[in-house]
Amino acid sequence: MLFAHSIGAVPAVLAAGRLDLAGLVLVEPALYDIARGDAAVERHIGIVTEARSLAESGDLRGFWAMLRPLMFGGPLDGDLPDDERAVAQRWARANLPWGHGVRAAMVDDVATLIVTGGWNDEYEEIARVLRGRGATHEVLRGYGHRPQDSSRFDDVVGAFVATLPLS
Repeated sequence: MLFAHSIGAVPAVLAAGRLDLAGLVLVEPALYDIARGDAAVERHIGIVTEARSLAESGDLRGFWAMLRPLMFGGPLDGDLPDDERAVAQRWARANLPWGHGVRAAMVDDVATLIVTGGWNDEYEEIARVLRGRGATHEVLRGYGHRPQDSSRFDDVVGAFVATLPLS
């Protein structure tokens, strides 16, 4: 069994075909490549791309003013606070979760559970694409990007594992 959260779903799915997995659990999977063309996915990619161009030109504050509300909520008012500068710098260099050649078919032969929080159209579209290829999808509302914090998470995963053939 392989578990991955958010951008961690990218290497997990890229590796899934090379591993002998009983199952794959993807929590809020940031598999943007499989949902290209969807309005919410394209909006996110467009904003991040524009923000990254600001960071690359040396405008870290401009980058963070765009990325902070998109990823963490709340606007950046005024100057970039010192306590957020290191976080902004890290996100300005972070590997992006698209452009890696991930395809939905990469999980066709692996029993897959997608768990989302029901709060973000991008993750719900990604889940819809995977559900269309046979994945199981569960929504655990009220936990945003961390549905694994729900008291129901273990039960959802346990029910999924119970459907897997014994090895």
